[in-house]
Amino acid sequence: MTLPKAEVVRAARRASSGMADRDTPFIFDEWYVAAFSDDVGRALLPRKLLGKNVLLYRTAGGEVVALDDRCAHRSYPLSDGTLEGDTVVCGYHGFRYDAKGDCIEVPAMAKCPRSIGVKRYALVERGPLLWVWMGNAEAADPALIPDTSYHTSPEWACSKEYLHLPGNYVSLHENLLDLTHLSYIHAKSFGSPEYARAPYTTELGYGRFTVRREVIPTVLPPVWADPMGLTGVTTAARIAVSAFESPGLHRVTTSFYDSAVPEGERVVGTICTSHIPTPETRTSTHYHIVHGRNFALDDTVATQVMHDRLFTAFREDVDALTKVEVVLEETAPEDFYEISVPTDGPSVAMRRYLLQRADAEAQARAES
Repeated sequence: MTLPKAEVVRAARRASSGMADRDTPFIFDEWYVAAFSDDVGRALLPRKLLGKNVLLYRTAGGEVVALDDRCAHRSYPLSDGTLEGDTVVCGYHGFRYDAKGDCIEVPAMAKCPRSIGVKRYALVERGPLLWVWMGNAEAADPALIPDTSYHTSPEWACSKEYLHLPGNYVSLHENLLDLTHLSYIHAKSFGSPEYARAPYTTELGYGRFTVRREVIPTVLPPVWADPMGLTGVTTAARIAVSAFESPGLHRVTTSFYDSAVPEGERVVGTICTSHIPTPETRTSTHYHIVHGRNFALDDTVATQVMHDRLFTAFREDVDALTKVEVVLEETAPEDFYEISVPTDGPSVAMRRYLLQRADAEAQARAES
């Protein structure tokens, strides 16, 4: 059995020390998706986001509210209380909070002190998503929310689903940026043998990391070949662009066509999938997904079939990353090392960026 030499292991560990992993502090000054819009109504919804317990609910006027899920009195979860009008009544001692997080009633006191309240988080509803800012409220600029306008465009047919990932969000981002795993993890769903060996190009910039892979020629999986009319075509093209856009969004855009057809005559179909990870804890992630296509827009059967097949594949990712998390948990520190290869360049750059952001925030919090 051949094991890496000691100097190779030391070099691998030095490299890993400069990259984000499951133990890296969260980046709070970012927009993340707290829930789908239709998840939140006139019921108290608890959700753990970036390690913090948050309460979500919708006012009678339709506004979505995100508050710390902890009564300021004795830390009882507000989500175990009741919603009366637009106010939340703690189920322990009856402290009442308005939608701003201010305590407006203490039953045991004739006059409520103005000094009691819980934190309200900035939250913006856009299309099917509720974006929350867990960090410095003064920095919560809605203009920084990633553009996902295709989710509501009439030129796209979309479907969505939530998956719970028992793994860390850094590994999910890496999984999405390195799609060579399609030939293996997704061999039975939408992968193909030639995908991992196809040529690729990269664009690496601060906070944005992109991999473009051209699989030509190829035979498309039925999930795309059938609605595109390319079933059995051996000269199909599959051009995939995987882009890390923020800690809370990774977008994969793929175009399909018959490469044997002259460029000016080709019918090109495009799919776009928003992979939206929000850390729950250091080892678990809320995984919201919105998938869209710009062809066969009125074909509801195609929408359902595509959704079912694609989310079968996305569950394969969840299963794989869950297994990775188990191995990471069970591996002793003295036995741990991971060796990167050239195709990991974008993933390494992305993980370095996440670590830099996390360390800078942690330092700023310590200084303040």
